[in-house]
Amino acid sequence: MSSDEFVVTPWNVEGDIDYEKLTKQFGTQKISDEILSKMKQITGEEHFMLRRGIFFSHRDLNIILENFEKGKKFFLYTGRGPSGNTHIGHLVPWVFAKWLQDKFDVNIYFQLTDDEKFYTKSDLTLEDTGKFALENALDFIALGFKPEKTKIIINTRDIKKLYPIAVQVAKKIKFFKYKSCVWIYKRYQYWNDFLYIITISTMFY
Repeated sequence: MSSDEFVVTPWNVEGDIDYEKLTKQFGTQKISDEILSKMKQITGEEHFMLRRGIFFSHRDLNIILENFEKGKKFFLYTGRGPSGNTHIGHLVPWVFAKWLQDKFDVNIYFQLTDDEKFYTKSDLTLEDTGKFALENALDFIALGFKPEKTKIIINTRDIKKLYPIAVQVAKKIKFFKYKSCVWIYKRYQYWNDFLYIITISTMFY
């Protein structure tokens, strides 16, 4: 790998990261001072993770904030691929999501993709990923999310509701739009495309 090359995936980070180039690769924009100011104006404070640049890029955050000021609600979505115990890297976005829920009073959907981890981790059984899903869910709940505004989804347990939504999404979504929704890696096999469709379907849960 040359000095100007780098790799960033959900599983691996290599090289000297060019964050400007990274935002272009993922189709995002840098979180500007204007957006930070708008966020502070709405919430009454500036979250330390924004202030310190832990979260540095976004997609359509400006539109979300503009719509919120017009009275339009949004929802939060995050999750976890349950392949082991929760660590600090998982907690970072969850802590920020908790702050967003508190400040904007919105619903959050937390998806545990136990099926994906079963497919991609040869050393894990479906029972293993199911057990980790429950343990990770407890860690998430412990942060204090509002019960009435929080929905936890475990793919293998909630597939009866997810699958009818997924087949409708799969029929309507165009491949070029699908590629803009998810990052496709060469290491993935064909069945992962439909796993991503199931993930996208959570937005219509």
